[in-house]
Order: sequence, then C-alpha cells, then structure tokens
Amino acid sequence: MAAADSALPPIAILGAGSMGGAIARGLSRSGLATLGVTTTNRSRAKAAELDGLEAVTSLALEEHPTGNTDAAAAADIVLVGVKPAMVPDLLREIAPALRPGAIVVSLAAGVTIATFEERLGDGVAVLRSMPNTPALVGRGVTGLAAGSRADAAAVATARRLFETVGTVIEVPESQIDALSTISGSGPAYFFLLVEEFTKAAAGKGFSDAEARLMAEQTFIGAAALLEASGDDPAELRRRVTSPKGTTERAIAVFQEARLDDVFVAATDAALARARELAQGR
Repeated sequence: MAAADSALPPIAILGAGSMGGAIARGLSRSGLATLGVTTTNRSRAKAAELDGLEAVTSLALEEHPTGNTDAAAAADIVLVGVKPAMVPDLLREIAPALRPGAIVVSLAAGVTIATFEERLGDGVAVLRSMPNTPALVGRGVTGLAAGSRADAAAVATARRLFETVGTVIEVPESQIDALSTISGSGPAYFFLLVEEFTKAAAGKGFSDAEARLMAEQTFIGAAALLEASGDDPAELRRRVTSPKGTTERAIAVFQEARLDDVFVAATDAALARARELAQGR
C-alpha cells in the first residue's frame, strides 16, 4: 500500500452534487489529489460551484456532452454520485471507457455492488460507499463495502480517498443499509434534537438568538468533550447527573418516554425504507 502522504491516483467524480462536491473539496484540501480530480454535473451553474478548487477540473455536461466518458477514461478511481435511477444508464455509458484495473465506487443509495459488477465486467474493482453530510466539513463517517473483485489494494486506495473527508468504517455490503440508518441519517437526528432543544429554550423566555446559541453550542461542546475525553458517553452523562439534582429529574423524563425504544423504532423504520429503495419501490 502507498504511504499515507503519497498522491492518490487520478480521480473522476461523476455527478458531483452535495456529497460528490464535498468529497471533491476534501480531496482538494488534502493535497493528495495532485494527479487531478475531474468532476461532472449536468448544468453549468452546478459545475461552477466547484470552479477554482485546487487540482479539480469541473465539467458541465451541457457544455461537454462526453464529459462522463472523458472523465472516466482519464481516471484510475471513478466515483458514481448520480441519482440511483440514473446509475444503470451511466454505467453502460462509461463501461467501454474505463481503464483496465479501474476502481469504481458507488455513492448511490440502494444500488447494489452486483448491479455495478454486472454492467462493468471483470476488469473493474467495485466498492459501495455510504458517506454522510459532515463530510462537507471534513468530519464525515463513510461506510465502505468491497465487491468480489476489489482486492486489499483497491480497498486501501478507496479508504485513503474517503479519509480526506473524515472517518472510514469497512463493513460487508449486507451492513451498508443498516449503517445508513446510523451514520447516514444520523446527522438529521442530531439536527432534530438541536431544533427541539432550541424550541424548549425559547419557551423559557430566551430570545430566538439566545436559544439557538445555547442549544447549538451545548451540543457542539458536549460532542467535543466526548471526543477529547475518550470516555464512554454513559460515564460522561453520569458525571453531569448529580443524585437528586435537576439533571437527574430531566433524564428520568427521557427514560420514562422510552427514548431507547424511539431510537430503535426510528432506525428500524429507516432500514425498512432502505430495503424498499433497494427493490426499486
């Protein structure tokens, strides 16, 4: 495997929307993309959002109709970030242009590795990924599953790529949908908690600005403490929860509401929907 600070091979990101764009920005910041990143988007307006990033060439398909095949032909790693329904047509388009030994990584939710392997042939290593939106600030969590033709070197290369935008967890494909209900959807759960905590603060007489500041910074600070301490979150919770104190009374309300059951039910519902999407429903 290449050294951690060595350059990544040439990369193409086909369909560089929110997630693909976040990865392009992470690659640009990392300094590892010295051999180049080519991104594609359908519109010039969307492609313009990535203009000016170091080492990144951003193509608009409305100006460069062969942009996807041109980008794929020039890359050793191809990330597919188009909408799931568009994936089969895109794979048929780029398959003849791929380099021998190319690594193709799916960013598309619900599209199986088998779908990629069937359309791309034996000479291509396929991996399936599930990044999340904190990749936009370099703090993402990406689940990564290897296909049948992805060897250790291909996995290591893909891992280095995604580590430019955060943490990587390698899982079998059978766990990708479950992972999506935790790290993939997890930021939305967090934002919902901050939203409701802000409403609670406003309801106690604080201004909207004060309520938002208290809620956001309390969660951000708690997360920073959790990361810095390395302690179990249950232990940190116990340290804040003095016996017979105010926090203990509040925690009791959460426990009486069966917050544990709510999280299990919510992630189960997300998993059921992921499986429906995988079946095209």
